[in-house]
Amino acid sequence: MFRKLVTATRRAAVAALVMVVGTSVFAATINSSSLPGTKTKSHNVAETQHAKKKMHSLAHSHAATPHAVRTTVHHTAHRRYYERFYTSSFADALTEGDVTTGEDPIVRQAAIDALGNMNGTVVAIEPTSGRVLAMVNQKLALSSGAQPCSTIKLSVALAALSEGLIDKETPVSLGSRYHMNLTEALAHSNNAYFEALGRELGFDRVSYYAHQYGLGELAGYNITGEHLGTYPEEVIPDKLGGVGKMCSFGEGVSMTPLQLGAMVSAIANGGTLYYLQHPTSAQEVADFQPRVKRHLDIAPIIPEISDGMAGAVQYGTARSVRLNFSEESILGKTGTCSRAGTRFGWFASYANTDVGRIVTVVFLQGGRPTYGPKAAEIAGHLYRNLYDHNFFMARPSIPATTAGVGGTGVSQ
Repeated sequence: MFRKLVTATRRAAVAALVMVVGTSVFAATINSSSLPGTKTKSHNVAETQHAKKKMHSLAHSHAATPHAVRTTVHHTAHRRYYERFYTSSFADALTEGDVTTGEDPIVRQAAIDALGNMNGTVVAIEPTSGRVLAMVNQKLALSSGAQPCSTIKLSVALAALSEGLIDKETPVSLGSRYHMNLTEALAHSNNAYFEALGRELGFDRVSYYAHQYGLGELAGYNITGEHLGTYPEEVIPDKLGGVGKMCSFGEGVSMTPLQLGAMVSAIANGGTLYYLQHPTSAQEVADFQPRVKRHLDIAPIIPEISDGMAGAVQYGTARSVRLNFSEESILGKTGTCSRAGTRFGWFASYANTDVGRIVTVVFLQGGRPTYGPKAAEIAGHLYRNLYDHNFFMARPSIPATTAGVGGTGVSQ
């Protein structure tokens, strides 16, 4: 009797086990493919896949010796990719060969002190006339330029605003339930945001506006030694990122510090793109006349871009400006990228003041110490030097009845 009971119990257990196994296999088979109109995820499939991976891993671990296992784990845990750079971030004799007779001596000295021995250039521009007040390391400033990195986002933002695709508050979807507006995207230099704008604009419109803002053409008027940057005539291949990468990192573009300075000057002055002029003598300074290249229809949208540029300095990628200077409002945009063993660091900005209007472009090249926030820090040091020399203070005007007293005929 007892044996019969045991046998019956065993048979029942086996039957139950067969039923469970069969149900699991059936469930896994059904859920291994998506069903139309069904949003339920199969935990059975996930567990089965996890089990397979675990068993596969265990099988390999049993086949290997303990020493080999330890070696493999150690190698995986410490495996990291380090980009190798071949250009130094520091250099001597940066000002050798510079022509300085027509420059503002206070601005030039402030720029030299700010740059120090960093391998780079500083260009300071009067945005209401296009006059270059100082150009430190002129060989680099007048060269064929480099990839603009994230500073290209300024031209893309202006293009999207001009086309009416966005305003500064328009939320742009960047993935699952994640949105960002223009102000935050500029302040934090969000690549996905500008890639989305670039794809929406398309290459033709991106290229049109970039050329309107001065890319792909000489920025200066008869500046000896100025080289031309490059702008692609067609969209770069998809394997290099296509129009999205062009609009987030400036991939395929070579921009000069003068071109960037001219574009930011147009933003600072309300929409006039001046030819940049670099006086090289006292007579050229006395005879200086601004030369307009073209008027840009961007005045209505400048307030839309200004908040993002101010945010970059206040809390974003350019907040290192405030390590040295916080007395006046500075608006700007950083850029960091690398190519062929050289890292680039950009920062273009302007002081938003009623007096002492100035645009500065800091461009650095080198290795790991070179990046956009470092360029912003240098700009902050430059603004500090100018502030300490009363550059941002209003000069007293001389009444017309007393001007020229003493026979000089020159108001000071």
